[in-house]
Amino acid sequence: MVVRVATVAFEGIEARPVDVQVQIANGNVVFTVVGLGDKAVAESRERVRAALNASGLAMPAKRITVNLAPADLPKEGSHYDLPIALGIMAAIGAIPPDSLSNYTVLGELALDGTITAVAGVLPASIAANARGHGLICPHASGPEAAWAAQDIDVLAPLSLIQLANHFKGTQVMARPRPAVRRQGEAQPDLCDIKGQESAKRALEIAAAHNLLLNGPPGAGKSMLAARLPSILPPLSPRELLEVSLIHSIAGDLAGGALTDKRPFRAPHHSASMAALVGGGTRARPGEISLAHHGVLFLDELPEFQPQVLDSLRQPLETGEVAIARANHRIVYPARFQLVAAMNPCRCGHASEPGFTCNRQPNARCIAQYQARLSGPLLDRIDLHVEVPAVAAADLMLPPPAEGSRETAERVAAARNIQVARYAGLGLPGILSNAAAPANVIEAMAQLDAGGLALVREASDRLHLSARGFHRVLKLARTIADLDGAGEVGRLHLAEALTYRIDTTRQLRAA
Repeated sequence: MVVRVATVAFEGIEARPVDVQVQIANGNVVFTVVGLGDKAVAESRERVRAALNASGLAMPAKRITVNLAPADLPKEGSHYDLPIALGIMAAIGAIPPDSLSNYTVLGELALDGTITAVAGVLPASIAANARGHGLICPHASGPEAAWAAQDIDVLAPLSLIQLANHFKGTQVMARPRPAVRRQGEAQPDLCDIKGQESAKRALEIAAAHNLLLNGPPGAGKSMLAARLPSILPPLSPRELLEVSLIHSIAGDLAGGALTDKRPFRAPHHSASMAALVGGGTRARPGEISLAHHGVLFLDELPEFQPQVLDSLRQPLETGEVAIARANHRIVYPARFQLVAAMNPCRCGHASEPGFTCNRQPNARCIAQYQARLSGPLLDRIDLHVEVPAVAAADLMLPPPAEGSRETAERVAAARNIQVARYAGLGLPGILSNAAAPANVIEAMAQLDAGGLALVREASDRLHLSARGFHRVLKLARTIADLDGAGEVGRLHLAEALTYRIDTTRQLRAA
């Protein structure tokens, strides 16, 4: 007799169905798990054995064979423990054999028989719903499963004994409830920043665009970046699902609770390429995928390894990252907003008037420091903003009257205009001007004769690439939306061009 238990294997954020087949037959006493499993799957034999013993069940003194089908699909992770244990329990009659026929099962077992949390419960629950199955998952992951499986049966037991009692009818488990992550401290507010009015204006425009802040230490670059999430609109239901799927795969959903706050990731400049774009032996999502529909803040940008920074070029264009291995290829979403901060040179003050570099002449110090940034990467950044040092007189001023709440209202209004615009064109997947294709943005940002003359002259003087030209149009369209203007005027275009000027080139030439 063969007992079958449904579970899943993860490929990126997709959960592919896996059939756990358990057979107990006469022969040598051996416990074998086959089906192209990794080290964690092979070690499940000892965890299952100990958990069954702790639950009062002895392993039969027979030949136990577990096959994870399809056999050519790589299996990774410890979430196969629970389906293997339940298959053995059904085979020996500890639970009714037909009780598992309509469930997808995943969970890791502790040696005392308790069921511990695993990553990927949210995509597993979506896959179970698509198959018409219920879901059995760890108790700690129950709130996460309840979000995606509103109409199916979800069981979230604490232990094997509790699950066995439920199937026998002696202890009925209640369905878990969806949980919302409670926000701790209030988000930093823009009213905390004194001075830097031009940088605040750039931050408002950059609510959907890539931004580079260049200025001396202490000018407020990191403070500005940390306050960007406070002016961004909350995640839409579709965005919330995409973000939660990635964080579920990464195991970052604490207690299974979701939040509509946009992600804000700030990796250290020592981060490796695998940490930033994803990879490793299990091809886990990297920081750019964990920042999907949110902000990726790279402080001290030139201190990152050049090859690590250049690996961002393709995801910035396509909105996804493909991690290729010898036996499989995984694609993770990576539609993030890049915000970077840097000093003009290693000394940090080369852009200040009258400053003389104590290492070497200013121009050479600037050139050596900023040569770590490639031209193609800088070409993908929409706004280049110089942040000057803040004078002591500015710091003694009272807090500004306008904070994040007022700015967020304008950003939300502009974002609603953009969502409605592209939905009317039959492009509901485009939620901002920054994600619009080139042909669409040309139609949405048509210029008059004065605007055409201005952009033609600016293209010649600034040596704009084709990508740079279209990014200027997207930026001008966003500025017009913030002003509530239907058409892109010369003033909108002129402001967009001022942000497009690469300050790093100016400093190198200084």
